[in-house]
Amino acid sequence: MPDKFWDIGFPQGRRPRYVGPMELYARVNILDGRAVRLPHGDITEFISLDDDPINRARGWVKKGADRLHIVDLDAAARGDYRNRELIGDMIKALDVPVQVGGGIRSETEIARVLDMGAWRVVVGTLPMVDQVLFWELNRRYPYRIVVSLDVCKDLEVVIKGWTEHSGVYLEEALINLSSAGAAGFMISEVGRDAFVDPPNYEALEMAIEIVDEPVIAAGGVRNLDDIAQLMQIEANGKRLAGLV
Repeated sequence: MPDKFWDIGFPQGRRPRYVGPMELYARVNILDGRAVRLPHGDITEFISLDDDPINRARGWVKKGADRLHIVDLDAAARGDYRNRELIGDMIKALDVPVQVGGGIRSETEIARVLDMGAWRVVVGTLPMVDQVLFWELNRRYPYRIVVSLDVCKDLEVVIKGWTEHSGVYLEEALINLSSAGAAGFMISEVGRDAFVDPPNYEALEMAIEIVDEPVIAAGGVRNLDDIAQLMQIEANGKRLAGLV
């Protein structure tokens, strides 16, 4: 395994700039071709931010973003892949590594998104419903697959664009999926509003303690104090690797 998980799998030989002990990712959610925000993780309650997601992404890069995290909400919640061409155009337009999530539940879709030039793909439902395939895909695409575990307040993992309960809780999911060769684990709490609610520190600390792979906090933060506290989370000598 490489010394740094961000050294793997960059399109056209590009590598991101190292920006410190915790990597910061800019996030662009896409719904119906627009950049949106979901205050509570419900696509029926979205707030439109920009009719041009490429413009939104370029804005983040101009502000210094070294990485971009794109979520295709139509694919995640509806199985509608209309945004894939747009996402491909976004990747081509940006000179930073881009990881893509949303509706990636098969090897065909993983290969499709990576062929579009994505740095990494993010999967949530696939590893929860077919662990054998998940392990095999990590062998075929080493360090190109990130696991996204979205949990409720009681730490039950939800899948299929946050529309279904898996019946599996975070600790069990982490134990089952660790050591598969994933590039990392993204942890977020469904239903929290990043502008109001603090991050789920309990879930993040649990993840850092259980897995050896890099752990990324997803879902956003309210302020610099939250970032400072996230940087202090530690378990077994390990800290958070990133923040979306």
